Amino acid sequence: MRHGLQFDLETLADRSRQRRQALQWLLAGGSAAMLVACGGGTSDTNTPSIVDPSSGTSAATSGTCIANASETNGPYPSDGSNTVNGIVSNVLQQSGIVRSDIRPSFAISSNTAPGVPLTLTLRVVNSNNGCAALAGYAVYLWHCTRDGAYSLYSGGVQNENFLRGVQVTDANGEVIFTTIFPGCYAGRYPHIHFEVYTSLALATLYTNRVLTSQMALPRATCQTVYNTASGYSQSVSNLAGVTIAGDGVFGDNSTAQMAQMTPALAGSVDAGYSGSILVGVPA
Repeated sequence: MRHGLQFDLETLADRSRQRRQALQWLLAGGSAAMLVACGGGTSDTNTPSIVDPSSGTSAATSGTCIANASETNGPYPSDGSNTVNGIVSNVLQQSGIVRSDIRPSFAISSNTAPGVPLTLTLRVVNSNNGCAALAGYAVYLWHCTRDGAYSLYSGGVQNENFLRGVQVTDANGEVIFTTIFPGCYAGRYPHIHFEVYTSLALATLYTNRVLTSQMALPRATCQTVYNTASGYSQSVSNLAGVTIAGDGVFGDNSTAQMAQMTPALAGSVDAGYSGSILVGVPA
């Protein structure tokens, strides 16, 4: 199955420009002195956070954080930026897209994506203002199935729109999504896409987004799921062939960025997993 790796790679030139801008911001704010409190997401026992070496306090308590790296939305966003069979694909304009549980399809199908349950909390904060919570922002989240396919685009699931949804941040800047653990397809490290909009009213077209990014899944959890859960067998060899450092999207991020963009997950294959990440937006 072709998953658009070439499409992702073609966006790297634009992202390099964004990286230079982010580096200038980091240097201006003195954030280069921050160290990572865990090993870049390879261990599930530590919550990723940024630590000020002079105080030892984490971002959650010291009010320091960084803007999440901007990443490509890939070839399967359904945010109005591309087409499927010559027709613009935009699930954001469909009634029913605002939901917390994104496992079922809606409106066009009653099918549900199978897989190990995963509950994710995203906390959207202002990286320009002491990590203050950004209430009323909208987050659009999507990812592949356990087989590595994307609804609305990939063969066999073009008539599904599961594993896509929008939530609005609460007073704490948080949104919660119930989904399944995504598979690993050839050429990409396991990941979940998301876009941030300043309001639900604006979360209808990609041109209104203020951040497009991806989160990386902890490798240890990926290995456990792929090796033991039903339906993930093809992900085992795909994961063995890729690393975060060698990934065409994540590879040019700093250690601090990847720590913030990798959720710490707790749970099991039988009970499901849960975790959270901090999403820094320079509002």
